[in-house]
Amino acid sequence: MNKQLLPEGLGTAGHVADPAVSGMLRRIVVAVALAALLAGTVAVAQVITVDTNGNGPVATTSNAPVDRRFAQIKPTNIELPKAPLDKRGQLMLVRYLQAEQGFAMRPIPRGHKGLTLEANGKLSPAGEGYLNMVTQNGISVDPGARLVITNVKIEHSKIVLDFNGGPDPKHRFLRHVQIGMGPGMTQPVVQGAGQQPTGSRLTLKFHGDVPNLTGSQVEDLLAPLISFKVKSPIQAYTDTLPKQLKKAIVDHQVLVGMTTKMVRFAKGDPVNKYREVDNLMPVSIWMYGKPPQTVTFVHVNGNRVIRVEIAKVGQPLEVFTKDVVTPMMLASGKPIVTAENVHPIQEGDVHRNPDTQAPAPPPTLRAPGEKLPDGSRTGQGTYGPVYFPPATKDPDSGPSTTLGKNPDVQPPAQTTQKNSAPAANQQTQPTQPASGQSQTAPSNPQPQ
Repeated sequence: MNKQLLPEGLGTAGHVADPAVSGMLRRIVVAVALAALLAGTVAVAQVITVDTNGNGPVATTSNAPVDRRFAQIKPTNIELPKAPLDKRGQLMLVRYLQAEQGFAMRPIPRGHKGLTLEANGKLSPAGEGYLNMVTQNGISVDPGARLVITNVKIEHSKIVLDFNGGPDPKHRFLRHVQIGMGPGMTQPVVQGAGQQPTGSRLTLKFHGDVPNLTGSQVEDLLAPLISFKVKSPIQAYTDTLPKQLKKAIVDHQVLVGMTTKMVRFAKGDPVNKYREVDNLMPVSIWMYGKPPQTVTFVHVNGNRVIRVEIAKVGQPLEVFTKDVVTPMMLASGKPIVTAENVHPIQEGDVHRNPDTQAPAPPPTLRAPGEKLPDGSRTGQGTYGPVYFPPATKDPDSGPSTTLGKNPDVQPPAQTTQKNSAPAANQQTQPTQPASGQSQTAPSNPQPQ
């Protein structure tokens, strides 16, 4: 009988000798089964990744539209040699690529790792991962900007290219080295520790060893990201844009949704520039042309064109407010579809269409559906104006006081005696003294 070597605590035929170990293994089996069950569920669900430490990718969803500058590239089709790169070919390749200048076709991010491009293959990362790398590390070179290859490193199956000085600081370990002891410590061996590099890195990866390539073949493989052709600045920038947007810039046309950089490439610097506030939003207006020529007013908010007005002599003003550039910049190339029956309403405001909707009723204190009582049913007649009581005389206060008066309704007229003398002309009769008492009226009393 052949004996199998089992781990400690297990007997032959896989039986567990120790009850504690048996319970632990049962818990492991249950955990593995639960993980397998959850794996099948998560595979068909939408996953949202949230990084709480700030070191991972930004929280994104798979259904969000991606700008075409960060979308997956179209693979090239360059015929590669089958022979591996020898020492002489490696030396010639480094000499050809060193200090070579080109134009970036996409935003080139910073960072130690950088982008990875497979020969005749896809770009990694792409889409949301590409956008997250640019967001976290920053942009080293904008699309259409010039870059220079400053270092070429050829390894077993890849070629590593550094642009504009590379993403890593030189002598980064020596920046932390000091000589001396105690208070006599010197400054670090390498100065400039506070200067951060602004370069970038791109790795060209092959399946197997690096073939015996020439410099022009490497440039053709890098064409989706970097163009090494001789171009003018405007040509280098417009080549990174969609065809419709490129045609608009070449034809000196400004579209709503353009950036200020696109406007300058299309129209140049404005003749005049002034600022104003539109609905509590600061707007910078760029003016191109002077009468009697066609005058174009470009309304810019931040870095985007939000309104274009074209004034031609003898013609009505043309106004454009629809964003047509943003759909062009999406990876799908499809326009943004918005519902026509959706109208934004500000808080507290009610917008009515006078052609199809009746005006709002006047304000009232009645509840919805409540009716006023009918006075004719109770025998009181119709409702009329309210009369306030007439003026009355308060015996305690002396003069008459008016309790209420309606300025719109005149009270009934009061009758007066024709022969009655004015109160000021009436003489007051002296009061008769009581019996047994005499009364002498004082004449010219003198003060005491």
